[in-house]
Amino acid sequence: MTEADSKSAGSGGTYHQYLPDLSIPRFTAMQKQDAHEYAAEFKEGGRPPWLHALYLHWRDLLSEPFKGITSDGKVRPGLFELADEGMPIQDIVNATNSLLSKLAQENIQLAPYHIDSPEWRTWSNPEFLLSHKGVRLDELTPSLRDAVMDVLRATLSPEGYEKAIGAMRINGFLGELVKAPRVCNEFSYNFALFGTPSTDRPWGFSFYGHHLCLNVFLYRGQVVISPWFTGAEPNMIDEGGYKGTRILVEEEKLGLRLMQGLSPKQQAAAQVYKLLKDPAMPKGRWNHDDQRHLCGAYRDNRIVPYEGILVSEMPAEQQDLVTEILRQYFLYLPEKAREIRIQKAKEWYSETYFCWIGSFGDDDPFYYRIQSPVVIVEFDHHSGVFLTNTEPAKFHIHTLLRTPNAGDYGMALRPLISGVEQEFVWEG
Repeated sequence: MTEADSKSAGSGGTYHQYLPDLSIPRFTAMQKQDAHEYAAEFKEGGRPPWLHALYLHWRDLLSEPFKGITSDGKVRPGLFELADEGMPIQDIVNATNSLLSKLAQENIQLAPYHIDSPEWRTWSNPEFLLSHKGVRLDELTPSLRDAVMDVLRATLSPEGYEKAIGAMRINGFLGELVKAPRVCNEFSYNFALFGTPSTDRPWGFSFYGHHLCLNVFLYRGQVVISPWFTGAEPNMIDEGGYKGTRILVEEEKLGLRLMQGLSPKQQAAAQVYKLLKDPAMPKGRWNHDDQRHLCGAYRDNRIVPYEGILVSEMPAEQQDLVTEILRQYFLYLPEKAREIRIQKAKEWYSETYFCWIGSFGDDDPFYYRIQSPVVIVEFDHHSGVFLTNTEPAKFHIHTLLRTPNAGDYGMALRPLISGVEQEFVWEG
């Protein structure tokens, strides 16, 4: 790719010039397969080799007992507590029980995993169906799909639900672009249940597939939606019935405003690498799948040292932008839970770091991370996976949220719940 092409890719809205050649074997095979056949060929044939190697590495990571993401390898205790966050738990239980009843009427079993099952950790965001759990929406009737979506609607905020729907519709649009709708479609997502739906006992569910993964732990009026992953390639639909759908715009815009508004000295301190694939990066800092992300699928125990600058040392206006970014990342949470989480995050601004990779002109692709003892969010512009741009572009975006120090999957809360075992060790 020339410098001009890279600039064009970065500016967004130009993905059409990077549409792939659908006559190559990758796509001709994909167009004939369903999700299970596609995954089986990948697992057995090892294509592409780099992604197959990553899959094998993920399996090794899963065998490690769960610890949680940390900044130094040591889990800080006492960071999380039980609280009433106003979750409509009865509505969520009713929606889930209704789904189970409707599935049973069709002789479809959705057997729950134990609340402590290591299967929580087997979500992944590529289009490959690496772990087939629960039920897959594109294999259900429309009425049963609606029943699954009713569970999401009851759990998420209205705007968070619309964001999830947007990601799903964009995935369907991608499937149309590459003429492989049986692998990538609006409903190529799995729903798995953990524990028994209850208003007074812990339980939860996982909803995951290409570019949308939500892990939801529920206990009474409290919720943990973490880890989650949301992405899009391209991040807009410009034709068809869902034309105009676009996601992850605010996360991009606010992050750039934050970086551009810092003083030159703070910009230099925040910019840990000048290039998105920088020769100064240590081995492993960049890979084909996660690219600059550190906290993606199967990275439940990763040590992520703090980098960049402290939020508490930013001007008040820039601190407010950090808060607005976190509000976008907490968007899946209903309003009361979201505001509680934002206030909790603000209490840690004296230990919250912001870092940046890449340039920060208006048209430049980039990566940023906000990291504290109680939350980590990442934003990354990627090169093409289905599209052919070899440099990161603003029309391919990955975002994620993690709760460090054993907060993911509600793990830090579980020992606080009366009658629940005091130690949880997950082994694959």
